[in-house]
Amino acid sequence: MQSQAIPYGAWVPGTPPGHVSSARDQQAAAVVSRSAASVRKLVSENAVTVVGRRGCCMCHVVKRLLLGHGVNPTVFEVDEDDESDVVVELRKLIGEGQEDWPQFPAVFVGGKLFGGLERVMASHISGELVPVLKQAGALWL
Repeated sequence: MQSQAIPYGAWVPGTPPGHVSSARDQQAAAVVSRSAASVRKLVSENAVTVVGRRGCCMCHVVKRLLLGHGVNPTVFEVDEDDESDVVVELRKLIGEGQEDWPQFPAVFVGGKLFGGLERVMASHISGELVPVLKQAGALWL
């Protein structure tokens, strides 16, 4: 028995966000919109939130780095099917002034976009990460 390859899927939607074509798709869209809207709530209610693709190794690295500092980040894992709606919600959250679309993992500290894996790693290496986390209330020491 031969295994089938899993098709590669980019996060750019094939149809415009909010496009619903059947009753079953409408039910799924309602769940997606609720999960996309919950991103905003999670970011505003938690000191550190990591938004990333389900099973993403870069999300895992960011989470492990933060856990190593004693931070217990809230992690929002996005399924591939929900990705475009979550990206649109993140875009609204960070503001229209940003030229680039948010990339995963997106790390929010103190309710604001801090950056992705590169920014977290660079600030960790330079020693800037701990003061930022303390200021956001994610660390008490």
